[in-house]
Amino acid sequence: MKIVHVISSIDPSQGGPQSSCVRLAAAQSAFGNDVHIVSYGGADVRQRAFQSAHDVPLFSHIQWHLLDDPGRIEQLLCVDGAKALREVLQGASFVHIHGVWEPVLRSAARIARQKQIPYCIQPHGMLDAWSMKQKQLKKRVALFLGYRKMLDQADFLVTLNADEARLLEPLHLKVPNLTVPNGIFLEEFTDLPQKGYFRERLSLREGTRIILFLSRLHTKKGLDILGTAFSLIAASHPDADLVVAGPDGGARESFVAQIDQLNLSDRVHLTGPIYGRDKLRALVDAGCFCLPSRQEGFSIAITEALACGLPSVISDACHFPEVGTANAGIVVRLDPVDVAHALAQVLDDPTMASTMGKNGQRLVRENYTWPRIAEVLIQGYNSVGRGKRTMLPGQNTLVAAADH
Repeated sequence: MKIVHVISSIDPSQGGPQSSCVRLAAAQSAFGNDVHIVSYGGADVRQRAFQSAHDVPLFSHIQWHLLDDPGRIEQLLCVDGAKALREVLQGASFVHIHGVWEPVLRSAARIARQKQIPYCIQPHGMLDAWSMKQKQLKKRVALFLGYRKMLDQADFLVTLNADEARLLEPLHLKVPNLTVPNGIFLEEFTDLPQKGYFRERLSLREGTRIILFLSRLHTKKGLDILGTAFSLIAASHPDADLVVAGPDGGARESFVAQIDQLNLSDRVHLTGPIYGRDKLRALVDAGCFCLPSRQEGFSIAITEALACGLPSVISDACHFPEVGTANAGIVVRLDPVDVAHALAQVLDDPTMASTMGKNGQRLVRENYTWPRIAEVLIQGYNSVGRGKRTMLPGQNTLVAAADH
């Protein structure tokens, strides 16, 4: 089976969709499929992307078709992208489109229809209510100018959880959805680095405990909420520091200003983006993971934190209630007081934190692995037009394939 994944950029600084696209493609190749990725990615992007995914199993099996970083005209008209897509889609069995609001993705859908190749679209949370309110007018115009057609004529949408599927309802799309989460490769978390390297890199004082935020520094990630929450527990927990790791997505400057105003600059450490082994070093040295996000599809960062045995404090807008039901962490409202209370609970009870860490590892390892997810999606590809329904192994999530 020739599977072609299309994504606008493979730059890991863009967040979870890039990471999940690469890992899904690698996992699908393990089943003997001919798997391709079409994307923009100049020399600098390629270096970052390939370095961050160096340890992904079967990474070398992926067939790459990378275009130079697009200029303004290419971004709008997708001339080079369309040419590459016509070539790569020759003989394709299925096209998996990651994202929504990019001309190269619309071109991929159009060319797939022209060649009568079935395709699905994975919005990665870009169509839920919160996301649709951002640049709302621009997105409404885009839907009118062809993006709704792109969505409606897909064979199915891939949603990451039941909440995302429900949040699509206001759009009244005419396409079924298949709900499949993100995951991990167990191999990436089998040989974790020894503790201490990341702590030494930050020159933390002896005995300091780390609250780790690992994501893009973007408004939707709730950094301002985390900053206020940390200020509420900083005095009562003098041995705890906040580490913020990730590329700037537009919120860094305002967050730094907030921390300065709260007089916490000596307790908050911004590392910039970290990938690969360095990311694992940060996770194993942390005592707690926190992501009070305003919107998530299915956070790769949360899944990786759980896989490393970190108790996690996350918002209900992360749409990962299993963290709470499995007692792998605490799910809270988007409120700084609630976040602060949850962080204090984890810091004040080492026994509970340890139990949560073990529960989180078990939750991820038993339910959220890329080979299992890849298998379900391949079943979805093969079930187009057959009206089949399947169950994700080890989950209670119903997965519905397209039924045209």
